[in-house]
Amino acid sequence: MAKLQAKYPGESEYLQAVQEVLESIEPVYNQHPEFEAAKIVERMVEPDRIFTFRVTWIDDRGEVQTNLGYRVQFNSAIGPYKGGLRFHRAVTPSMLKFLGFEQTFKNALTTLPMGGAKGGSDFDPVGKSDAEIMRFCQAFMLELWRCVGPDQDIPAGDVGVGGREIGYLNGMYQKLSRQYHTGVLTGKGETWGGSILRPEATGFGALYFTQHLLHKAGKDIAGKTVAISGFGNVAWGAVKKATQLGAKVVAISGPDGVCVVPGGMTPEMNDYMLEMRASNRNMVEDMAVKFPDKARFEAGKKAWSVPCDIALPCAFQNELSEEDAKELKANGCWCCCEVSNMGCQPGAIHYFQNNGVLFAPGKAVNAGGVATSGLEMTQNAAHLSWTAKEVDERLHQIMESIHEQCVQFGTQPDGSIDYVKGANIAGFMKVATAMLEQGII
Repeated sequence: MAKLQAKYPGESEYLQAVQEVLESIEPVYNQHPEFEAAKIVERMVEPDRIFTFRVTWIDDRGEVQTNLGYRVQFNSAIGPYKGGLRFHRAVTPSMLKFLGFEQTFKNALTTLPMGGAKGGSDFDPVGKSDAEIMRFCQAFMLELWRCVGPDQDIPAGDVGVGGREIGYLNGMYQKLSRQYHTGVLTGKGETWGGSILRPEATGFGALYFTQHLLHKAGKDIAGKTVAISGFGNVAWGAVKKATQLGAKVVAISGPDGVCVVPGGMTPEMNDYMLEMRASNRNMVEDMAVKFPDKARFEAGKKAWSVPCDIALPCAFQNELSEEDAKELKANGCWCCCEVSNMGCQPGAIHYFQNNGVLFAPGKAVNAGGVATSGLEMTQNAAHLSWTAKEVDERLHQIMESIHEQCVQFGTQPDGSIDYVKGANIAGFMKVATAMLEQGII
């Protein structure tokens, strides 16, 4: 860590992600001298390669705009690179390195043969028209297309990149490459190679994992109150499945504040979240305006200010601080499952773990999204489409397997389960073993 901090002093997100994993795996790593001899950790923390490129496009006023684009191909030891694209003004190489590093272990947990990657741009879709988003996506793929492919690197969506953006990116890829294989991107529309349930998969998988965690602790989600941050694709799926399982979602939040829903989110409100995402306004207040009799908006507040049993961060990295964790605990929260990548700051995680709050990390909880992307790749390779029932059953199996891996490697001498340690060790052992067996490359 000292060497990395000296080498990358400004890359706080990346250093935070590496530190969390190294702290977890240290005892196991030291039991394997062959890992040290092959310098597995030193190799694993550095990405295989990073592509950085200029993206020039023309806005609706006819003015030329320039953004930076990136693709971080982090680790391919267990399969082709796999990871989302993020379009957000805060995107930096540090952010994408942290996400690619996390993705490597998350993908290993799914049991599917996928390596880790991440990419994106500092392009801000908020306030942009559909035509501007299309032109940007086409310009972005114009620079990236030679670096991706169905057996090389398979991007997907992430923050700021949903089905619309994936469609524009895929259309440009096919035009440039003259390759019409549907497997170069995942999260596609169902009419052109997308998997049923892929839009819901991250949220659904997170609730399946939460359900296993609660059952292991002798609890059930039915009848519990849930606070969720965000209102994008991931939060939408989480709200939908939590409600189906009998929980009551009492809060969703955005950058402008929180919508408190005392009676719980209804199916109509859940559906409206898709319209909010597509509007590019990025304002959760719209929910309270649309449903004034069911929701109230509180400006400048977070979802964590609302009393709940279970907290599900679904928005952005480091969104939940130690102060937020204390407020949640004081308001009766006894479970927090990260659905966003590295959604909790280290202080929040330590507070939860030291104060009896059940906690599980994003690389385990949110792996249902990339797992279903892997299932989409399988369907594309076989030129077929599974039913919703088939996809959901496979997603169930994968999330149960991930929970079992966390329990296997995270069970402590006193019988408690450290899900952070369990997820990190399980993912690390698979990637490290694959690297060791393939030689020094």
